[in-house]
Amino acid sequence: MNRPARGGSHDPVTAGFAPEVLASREVFAGKMINVRVDDIELSRGRRTTREVVEHPGAVVIIALNDNGEVTLVRQWRHAIGRLLLEFPAGGLEPGEEPRATAIRELREEAGLEAALWTPLGHCFSSPGFANEILHIYLAEELRAVEADPDEDEDLQIVRCPLSGLYDQPEQLEDAKSLAALLLLQKVRGGTVERR
Repeated sequence: MNRPARGGSHDPVTAGFAPEVLASREVFAGKMINVRVDDIELSRGRRTTREVVEHPGAVVIIALNDNGEVTLVRQWRHAIGRLLLEFPAGGLEPGEEPRATAIRELREEAGLEAALWTPLGHCFSSPGFANEILHIYLAEELRAVEADPDEDEDLQIVRCPLSGLYDQPEQLEDAKSLAALLLLQKVRGGTVERR
């Protein structure tokens, strides 16, 4: 997990901004997240604590077919007590590269494989309290395979025109899907390196 260096930052860009970490203790270790509490010293000697959710990172995939449709998943999100419509996504396994995670998650959640992958960028899900970074990919030249969702996932696959999401982005309420849509809109207006 990403823990700040004790004694603050040695990066010249963040020097003077990064607080000194006086102590750090793990208060929870779970399957998906860990939680730590850092005692820090801010500028001018002020001391406080920060609660940090540690997450290994995740990927978000916009699977776009030749008809201009994207594949989404509708799933129950227990933390908010409702169904959400989202782009396929999933967490990185230890030592796994983000692109490999994207390939695995697209197959597992959406029953798709892609011949063409384009990295769109990344974002932090909620940097006020979590270190999770989201790697966002565009997947094209799709072919159907058998979906294999995790045992604890109950997903409904939904396909809709990409243009419909641009016209009504409020259909997406989770930050990762909205960020992915915004990055795709930016990329589709210019050139992008494809892998």
